[in-house]
Amino acid sequence: AWWVGDNFSTDVWRMCATNTSTCMAITDEFNEYQSIQAVQATMILSTIFCCVAFLVFILQLFRLKQGERFVLTSIIQLLSCLCVMIAASIYTDRHEELHQSRGYRMEVSKGQYGYSFVLAWIAFAFTLISGVMYLVLRKRK
Repeated sequence: AWWVGDNFSTDVWRMCATNTSTCMAITDEFNEYQSIQAVQATMILSTIFCCVAFLVFILQLFRLKQGERFVLTSIIQLLSCLCVMIAASIYTDRHEELHQSRGYRMEVSKGQYGYSFVLAWIAFAFTLISGVMYLVLRKRK
């Protein structure tokens, strides 16, 4: 969950009440729905970029000559890092407006960041480190 409270948890896809186990999808009736869609899109792009970077790395592992760098893999990984940073930054900036929507059936403004939000920032740090490492890494014999 990106945002949690005593009796609810919400992420970028839906909001769940923990005491009744009911979940509600986040739709366009919510204020700041465009911000949520931007977060969703950039996180999906980040995942796609990470997968593509891994496949390109495997390809480059067998195609590059000795001593060459994994520059293409690094660029794709850094794009993934940028997407995670954009998503987490949008959510950080817009969280007050996101949680004051009339679309929620309960008071969600009195919550705190959840574990998925923290994991997004950790993913940003690790993809940045990974992208820089690919840039420095050379193919050896």
